[in-house]
Amino acid sequence: MKVTFPAMEGQIGQRTYYSCLMKLNAVPKMFTFRDWAEFTAEDREQRILNKKRVPDIAKYILDNEDGYLFASITASYKNKADFKPVEPGSTLGQLEMEFEDANFVINDGQHRCAAITAAIKDNPALGEETISVLLFPYESKERVQQMFSDLNRFVVKTSKSLDILFDKRDVLSLVTIDAAERVPEFKNMVDKDAVSLPVRSPKLFSLSALYDANDELLKHVRVSSQPSHEEMVRLAVEFWTEVAKAVPAWTKVKNGDLKALELRQESISSHAVVLRALGAIGADLIKEEPENWKSRLMELASVDWSKKNKDWENVCIIANSVVSNRQARLATKAYLKRHLRMDLNEAEERALTPSQPEANAEVTKIVGLVEKMTPAEQANFLVKAKQMSDKVV
Repeated sequence: MKVTFPAMEGQIGQRTYYSCLMKLNAVPKMFTFRDWAEFTAEDREQRILNKKRVPDIAKYILDNEDGYLFASITASYKNKADFKPVEPGSTLGQLEMEFEDANFVINDGQHRCAAITAAIKDNPALGEETISVLLFPYESKERVQQMFSDLNRFVVKTSKSLDILFDKRDVLSLVTIDAAERVPEFKNMVDKDAVSLPVRSPKLFSLSALYDANDELLKHVRVSSQPSHEEMVRLAVEFWTEVAKAVPAWTKVKNGDLKALELRQESISSHAVVLRALGAIGADLIKEEPENWKSRLMELASVDWSKKNKDWENVCIIANSVVSNRQARLATKAYLKRHLRMDLNEAEERALTPSQPEANAEVTKIVGLVEKMTPAEQANFLVKAKQMSDKVV
């Protein structure tokens, strides 16, 4: 049985290719997946399909049937294919091939193909929609490996901040963007492109950091109820406005009394790890003390945010650098909760417990001090140490 696809003939890199329109229900029939894990890396013509990615892409299709979008699939065909122009010399026409002989190597788009196959099973009506497919004649294993390399070498993932800014479907993205405009200390102080602020940036926060902080802040509200967009924006604006009152350095930067660069260099108060911890604390406070959370937040005013504050060492500052990994986020949240006299859970307590290497370092320091003492001072020290030990027991 012959199959035909609307096609346009083109030239690129001194090679002929065809840009075809293919119905989605043809994708699972025309494209099959080889288990490249059975081959050595040198013999593969495509990377191994990551099956864990497929459900997320399929869900994207099903959740956005009125607006999903894909780039073209690129493949090399090993079978005979005939291009039949609509008229002599035209680059528009039909690409015809025997269905039974169809044999493709997917150069780019295997996860899209697998997700399309999965989505059609859930909603067969999607099969009538079309996707563009670029078809090249198969030349050799070396050529398709080169094609894969060329198609992927210069692909650059967009920044998380830019993804948030451009995503009109994600509720939290829209809430964060609106909040950034309504909180006085955030307006014009949020970098909406970069994830990590450039050294000399006049901005104080990144959009991605604020997004993660709002994700923490609104987690209880979003689970316990179905708040409207405006309700979530109102809560976020109210919360961050109160936090800004307790962290006056933010207002100083906003008013031009302090440079953003100077604050970022000397303080951790605007760093992503702190914003996320503040959001998490806010969620707990609003849940536990809905009538009193604002006054409790004002206790943040007595926090020493300076990087010179030794309290931050091994909490969110490691080797003189601010870190934002999972452990640092948990430890920073625990530190601030303790400052606000909030109850800590077991994980938060552990996050603030000195590690064994740190404890050993303290012991070494004490031993060094004792060695410098006179015999009489050492005896007196041991007596006092025993007294303290007895009190603890």
